[in-house]
Amino acid sequence: MEQPCYKCGQTVEEGVAFCPHCAAPQIRVVVVEPAPQPLAFAGGAQDSGALAGSQTLPVLALPMRWSQMLRACALAALIASFLALFSVAVAMLAAGVLAVAFYRQHRPGIALRASDGAKLGALAGILCCCILSFVTAFAATVPDVRAKMQGQLIENAQKVSAWFPVNPADMQASIDQLKTPRGFTTALIEACVALFLLSIVLGALGGALGSAILGRRGKS
Repeated sequence: MEQPCYKCGQTVEEGVAFCPHCAAPQIRVVVVEPAPQPLAFAGGAQDSGALAGSQTLPVLALPMRWSQMLRACALAALIASFLALFSVAVAMLAAGVLAVAFYRQHRPGIALRASDGAKLGALAGILCCCILSFVTAFAATVPDVRAKMQGQLIENAQKVSAWFPVNPADMQASIDQLKTPRGFTTALIEACVALFLLSIVLGALGGALGSAILGRRGKS
């Protein structure tokens, strides 16, 4: 039986491996792809809508959303800034705890680890520090408030000199420096830097403590 060559169209006898006219191969192999097998369920009782355990996303693996983090930390920092009127250390700790509490209100099903709570607390502490620094800088522009702040700084410097042995001449020079505008501004900047570092440490500690307390309550 003869058949035409698929390349040149000349007649070629059946079973010939190559066309005698153009040397094109005449034997072609057709690969049949296997049909997809239907999913088999053991016993036929498993729910078809249920996902396998490897396809589900556990609650602990949910990422933290920055938008909700900023909202919760900003609200916690605003409330904690009022507590700074009584104690700055307590305000920073409270900022960390409140940040965790507000964040969990938006995502009640998530379990925060201590490291996640520390991140929230540190961010809330930094925002609280920014609020307090802005308020302090604005208050320093008022003459009466500025005079009170200078007096408070001088009083604190005198207390420090009573606790630690300091040369009286050096202490008097420091006090005289605080009375100048440049010395007062420098002291405020140094105080803000110290407050920034303190806010990170205490805010992170409060956040870790808040995640431990609220996480334990969520399990009970």
